[in-house]
Amino acid sequence: MHPLTKLAFAPTPSRRSFLTGSAGLILGLHLAGRGRAQTAPAVAEDGSFEPNAFIRVSPDNTVTVLVKHIEIGQGANTGLPILVAEEMDADWSQMRAEQAPSDPVIYANTAFGIQGTGGSTGLSNSYMTMRQAGAAARAMLVSAAADAWGVAASGITVEKGVVAHVESGRSATFGELAQAAARAPVPVDVALKDPADFTLVGGDGVMRLDSEAKTKGTAKFTIDVFRDGMQVVAMAHPPKFGATVGAVDDAAALAVSGVNAVRRVPSGVAVYADNTFAAFKGRDALVIEWDESGAETRSSEQMIADFSAALREDPLTFEESGDVDAAIDGAAQVLEAEYVFPYLAHAAMEPLDGVIELTETGAEIWSGMQIPTTSQGTMAAVLGLDQSALAINTMYTGGSFGRRATPDNHFAAELANVAKAAGPGAYKLVWTRENDMRGGYYRPLTVHSLRGGLDADGNVVGWENNIANQSIIAGSAFEMMMQDGLDPTAFEGSNHLPYDLGATRMGWKQVEAGVPVLWWRSVGHTHTGYAVETFLDQLLVAGGKDPVQGRLDLMKGDRPRDCAVLERVAEMAGWNGPGSGDRRMGVAVVRSFGSYVAQIAEVEDRGTGIPHVTRVWCAVDCGLAVTPDVVRAQMEGGIGYGLGSMLFDEITLGEGGVVQQSNYDDYRILRLNEMPQIEVAILDSPEPPTGVGEPGTPPIAPAVANAWRALTGSMSTRLPFRANSV
Repeated sequence: MHPLTKLAFAPTPSRRSFLTGSAGLILGLHLAGRGRAQTAPAVAEDGSFEPNAFIRVSPDNTVTVLVKHIEIGQGANTGLPILVAEEMDADWSQMRAEQAPSDPVIYANTAFGIQGTGGSTGLSNSYMTMRQAGAAARAMLVSAAADAWGVAASGITVEKGVVAHVESGRSATFGELAQAAARAPVPVDVALKDPADFTLVGGDGVMRLDSEAKTKGTAKFTIDVFRDGMQVVAMAHPPKFGATVGAVDDAAALAVSGVNAVRRVPSGVAVYADNTFAAFKGRDALVIEWDESGAETRSSEQMIADFSAALREDPLTFEESGDVDAAIDGAAQVLEAEYVFPYLAHAAMEPLDGVIELTETGAEIWSGMQIPTTSQGTMAAVLGLDQSALAINTMYTGGSFGRRATPDNHFAAELANVAKAAGPGAYKLVWTRENDMRGGYYRPLTVHSLRGGLDADGNVVGWENNIANQSIIAGSAFEMMMQDGLDPTAFEGSNHLPYDLGATRMGWKQVEAGVPVLWWRSVGHTHTGYAVETFLDQLLVAGGKDPVQGRLDLMKGDRPRDCAVLERVAEMAGWNGPGSGDRRMGVAVVRSFGSYVAQIAEVEDRGTGIPHVTRVWCAVDCGLAVTPDVVRAQMEGGIGYGLGSMLFDEITLGEGGVVQQSNYDDYRILRLNEMPQIEVAILDSPEPPTGVGEPGTPPIAPAVANAWRALTGSMSTRLPFRANSV
């Protein structure tokens, strides 16, 4: 999901300064019940000490960190607690993580202005806040010990969760000091550790806090939630985007044992039952006549032709330098290419689901909501309730890749409508894999048109890239991100390139289609990274340049971090050109979400018509690597995710606009035997942490494609590779 800056519901300037300014103001907040804030620390009924909105120290010596970002596998429930533990000098064994309640004032993502997760911002926007919270809690515990022992705070040390005064021989655990610490003054300003003194941050010996629960099956996901009297709800959605419900014959559905009711809701037809099996069986027994008068009926092939034609209709220029027409027209050699990228589903392991318990006066929700602030507002509006009457419990979530961060909050609205249509009670709405795969909100279908010119010495003298696709944010609550009619998420990564390409011009053409689209892991960078890095590779080879050294020569003088990751990955792979024989290598460099990633892929031909990737080397500069194991895991996961998609996956609309894919059998993820050996190097950096959840994905596809061209001479300009091998 893309970082959502400049939102319509952003805090007022005074609120923003309250959240991101003085440490004292941030740290003066603490929890008093569900999300309510006061300006002094507190002792809970169980004796827990709550120094601020992010930390709870219990008498049993556990330290619980309230994590404002949803845990979707990216490590938020470890990365944020480790910052607190570092500044508190806690022992890692005493740390716990808990999802924070919905409260956009206290728990705002400072990149968004509201509470939400995405755009690889989780750690970067929480880095200083969590350190300040931990440092303040430590100071209050030290103050409590100093008062109790009658000694100077300066003589007290803290190590692995033990507060000690060496001179007097006294010591106490955090838990033993909790109640006394609640009476200590809240520090207005507190010194943070010098990063050189970190003992937990940046180390490899920290186990993820959610590993044990997920391994043993005790971690609670939405599907694990059961409420008294709860009904399970299955949805029948229109078979074409834009179609609506016409006539419904529910007699056969109501005859299914366990089915209790059938209701129309704005998004389709809901079947309510005592259990999941009955709900799905009842849904399948419905006879529905759909009104397709407003439906999208074009096939993917028709859309591709329309998008390609749109590129000839004067795209809006978003970056330009020099006279590109003169440069390319006067070039000694000109290369041109058109790239086609399909719609892509997110295909997360856990389909969309949620539980709602509705009463006459309020509602409680359990779901993996990536942007709870907007979801809460949407549901409140549907139910006719004040937002304060809704409580959201954020659950562990089995993947998202952007799918659960929808500008229109369509699933939240559907969940609320399901409850509204049936009245007070408890309801679990579970989408099937087919609901999820055919439900839209895909990565946009995109067409790139590129031209490049070389002089007589093989140097790049001109570069043009025009892009046509749908806008993710136009017409949504996030439309204010658009500037001068341009959606930056549609073409990000094709501009501000690290290369000196002579005269350049980049343009974007917004096209309309009835297919709902959404950010997909690394958003625009997935297609721009491929188009830019493969086309550049062709230009370099055509000009007689080495793909690595050629890139380094083109990199501008103010791009040392780009150069550093490229040089490091070349060293890791022992790069001496693409190679020879049965295996070849290809390279790509993509900066996204503030991080710099270079990858080299090695491929071989096993006669299937698509590359078999044997090894991948990856160098990443993500600023300070707070949890290196998580960084490596995210790079590896991003590589696997991007590799599967570029080799196999596409969502296609057949004749009449019906989605052809339905499950993992025809939209398959990368298999274990197809996962390459991966080596990841994390560059040391003094910079603050930047994103890691998404930046590993964009470079893998172009690196593989460049290696495949070096091996076979064939360059794929239409993804997935499988589509070109049929």
